[in-house]
Amino acid sequence: MLKNIFWNRNDKWLVQFGRYFVVGGLAFLVDYSFLYIFTESFHFYYLLSAALSFLMGLFVNYFFSCLWVFQTSSEHGSIRFLFFALIGIIGLGLNEFIIWFCTNKLALYYMFSKIIAAVIVFFWNFLARRKLMMKGM
Repeated sequence: MLKNIFWNRNDKWLVQFGRYFVVGGLAFLVDYSFLYIFTESFHFYYLLSAALSFLMGLFVNYFFSCLWVFQTSSEHGSIRFLFFALIGIIGLGLNEFIIWFCTNKLALYYMFSKIIAAVIVFFWNFLARRKLMMKGM
């Protein structure tokens, strides 16, 4: 049973959500770490840092989502990536807006704003990507 939950292909919503939570956590660590590094070490504007680090997390998320969460075949891989990236670009827009709004309008520290954005974008990404991946693309 545990093998079925942790590795075998599983189309159950709760199992996929649990796996996506782990993958999303890994992607978030990449994203969050590079947001800090780009902004504090390289002195990039925080919204540019947020966009670059988000894209790095997107690639981590795509790889592990295909491999483990939704376990898709390699068939239609480039088309799937385009749709996956499109969902990610919408997520990037949400991410940028939420970080900007929380930082500039609510006067929150940009790293805290990123946490708020990550939680909201996580649900958008999971629901949209699950629908995409479950269609067999």
